[in-house]
Amino acid sequence: MDKSVRIILAPMEGVVDDLMREILSAINPYDLMVTEFVRVVDQLLPEKVFYRICPELQTGGQTLSGTPVRVQLLGQEPGWMAENAIRAIELGSKGVDVNFGCPAKMVNRSNGGAVMLQYPEQLYNVVKAMRDAVPSEHPVTAKIRLGFNDKSLYMENALAIYEAGASELAVHARSKVDGYKPPAYWEYITDINNKLPIPVIANGEIWNKDDAERCMQVTGCDTVMVGRGAISLPNLAASIKGATPYTWQQSLELMLDYTDRELEGRKSTYYPARIKQWFGYLNRQYSEADELFRELRVFKTAEEIIQVLKTARAKLPD
Repeated sequence: MDKSVRIILAPMEGVVDDLMREILSAINPYDLMVTEFVRVVDQLLPEKVFYRICPELQTGGQTLSGTPVRVQLLGQEPGWMAENAIRAIELGSKGVDVNFGCPAKMVNRSNGGAVMLQYPEQLYNVVKAMRDAVPSEHPVTAKIRLGFNDKSLYMENALAIYEAGASELAVHARSKVDGYKPPAYWEYITDINNKLPIPVIANGEIWNKDDAERCMQVTGCDTVMVGRGAISLPNLAASIKGATPYTWQQSLELMLDYTDRELEGRKSTYYPARIKQWFGYLNRQYSEADELFRELRVFKTAEEIIQVLKTARAKLPD
C-alpha cells in the first residue's frame, strides 16, 4: 500500500467523540478527523456549542498528536448553515463539513441528514451558501449516502454538491434504507469518481488493509474514509499504511487506557455503555473480545467492568 494514501476518520455520532479521536490519533497516521455533527436549526450557535463538540478548536484545530479536525454541521437552512460555517472556521476548524448521510430517525424527522438526499436542489442550496460564506482557502466538504429510499438520485446529488462548489465529496456506499448492512456498493462511487473533477472519498465496509486496497482499486479513489472499522481494529489507519495490525493484548491495553481517561472526563457516567459499545465493534476483529464481552455485559457499574478488564489483562502472557 502506498503510504501517501489519504485516510480520514469518519464522523460517527455517539461513537467517536474528542476522547476517541485523541486516542486513535495517537496510534494512527490519520490525515483528517471529522467531528460528530453540530445541529443547526434557526440560529447562530454560541461558541460553547462548537467547543463542546470539538474541544480541539482550543488546540489549533487539531488533536494533541497533530491530526487536523474538521467540524461537521447538520441542517437544512442555507443561511444558518452558512453563518455557523463561518463561526466554525473563525474558531479554528480545518475546513467545514456538511452531513447529508446520517440515517438516524430522530435526525431525519427534523429534515436533517440522509432525508435531504431526496432533494438535490436543497443540497445545492446548502453547500452553495456555505461555500459563498467561507473564505476560499478553507475547504467546504460534504458526506452523502447513495440515496434515501433507493439509489436513483445518487449522481444528481453528487453533481449538485460539486456544482455548488464543494472542495471534496465523501460517499458512503449505501442508501439510508441499506443502513449498515453489507455489502457496500462501491461501484456507485466508481461512477461518481469518474464524473466529478473534485476529489471523491470512498467510505463503507473497510475493515482492514485488504478492504482498503480493493476499495481503491474498484473506485479509483486515492482517499478512503473509515468508520466502524476504525473501532473494530484500533490501528486500522496505521495497518492500511503498512503497520502490523494490533494484537488482542495491545487492544486490551488500549481499552484500559481509554477507561482511565474516560473516568476522568465529563462523560464518565456514560462509561459502562461506551465500553460495551466499543466491545461490540472489537468482537468482529478479536474472538477474545467476544468472550470478554459475554462476561462484562451483565455489569452496570464502572468498578465491576474495570475489574473484569484487569483480570483479563492479568491472564495474558507477559
